[in-house]
Amino acid sequence: MSLIIGAIGCSGEKKTTDKTADKAKQTYTCPMHPQVVKHEMGTCPICAMDLVPFEKNSDNKSIKLDAQRQLLANIATIRIGDATNVQTQSVLNGRLVVNPEQSNYISAKIAGRVEQLYVRETGVPVKKGQALYQLYSEQLAALQQEYLMALAQQQQFADDKLEQQLVASAKQKLLLYGQTEKQLQQLVKTKQKSPYVTVYATQSGTVAELNLTQGQYVSEGGTIMRLEGYQQLWVEADLYPNEAKQIKQGQRLKVLVNGWEDQPQWMTVDFINPSLQGGTQLTQIRGSITNVNAQWQPGLQVKVLLSEAEKSTKGLTLPVDAVIRDGKGEHVWVKTGKDSFEPKSIVTGTTNQDKVIITSGLVAGDEVVSTGAYLLYSEYVLKRGKHPLG
Repeated sequence: MSLIIGAIGCSGEKKTTDKTADKAKQTYTCPMHPQVVKHEMGTCPICAMDLVPFEKNSDNKSIKLDAQRQLLANIATIRIGDATNVQTQSVLNGRLVVNPEQSNYISAKIAGRVEQLYVRETGVPVKKGQALYQLYSEQLAALQQEYLMALAQQQQFADDKLEQQLVASAKQKLLLYGQTEKQLQQLVKTKQKSPYVTVYATQSGTVAELNLTQGQYVSEGGTIMRLEGYQQLWVEADLYPNEAKQIKQGQRLKVLVNGWEDQPQWMTVDFINPSLQGGTQLTQIRGSITNVNAQWQPGLQVKVLLSEAEKSTKGLTLPVDAVIRDGKGEHVWVKTGKDSFEPKSIVTGTTNQDKVIITSGLVAGDEVVSTGAYLLYSEYVLKRGKHPLG
């Protein structure tokens, strides 16, 4: 009899131990701060929200979010109506880049030492005719001496054509090495040689690259700096080959600069790349827009709108932001109860800037999350430790 009681007692202890172990395995986390992990129910020390179980092994597809958390996450839903017409429109991702036709490289026309550097940092605007640097060159002084000697010889032999040619040749050398007519006139007047030559900007722009410092020696032809003009910028947009069929050179397309969508621009397609970019299935088109008030910088992202006039497709539609696209495919979140949401795999069709057509996966009347879908996606991955589509 005692053995039976002992066996029962041991069995009860074992069950109690198993339950305790299972309970110990349960962990809780904060929906807003996943770094907070505890082994007992409680509140988040950061935001004071109730902790939720970390349901890594659960097969339940739905996820629950109470009204307070829905409000904090700005989750909103819409009910899909009947099929509507959507104008076919593709949105091409692009960027603003520097127009190389407005770039100007300033190089040393003569070897020497940079005595004065008047522009010492990048990003500085420069105006045409502004002094950029002063160069000290013994070679320049020798050419000036050669020019003065040729003039003296010409004065002695005024009718000698050879002397006239020598004067013209010596003068041309000085002009090629950066001397101006005014400087040469001053040289003839004073007969004073100067080993210094000041180089001026031949066009306005912004210093994009500076390759020397004051006191540094430069060789003939060495690049000193690069000026870039931002009055006009190139627009480069990526597209798939099947989209390229819709574009012709000379076609006008609307451009929206991110952050300045209220200032749409128009570009004319100047170039269509005949080859694909390395390692991708994308090709590229290019046009240019005027940089209004110099408010845009190269590197800004843009959207190029590619529309098919007089063509539309009919189907169930959703806002573009309601659809989550990743390596597993496309899905949306459908509200299945007061506080519960469930992911549904879908197939999309025509997409324009605002809407996307759903070709399968949903029916009219479904209540779909229109904003906050990515938070539900993150919440599911956090709680279950896996992708919503499995």
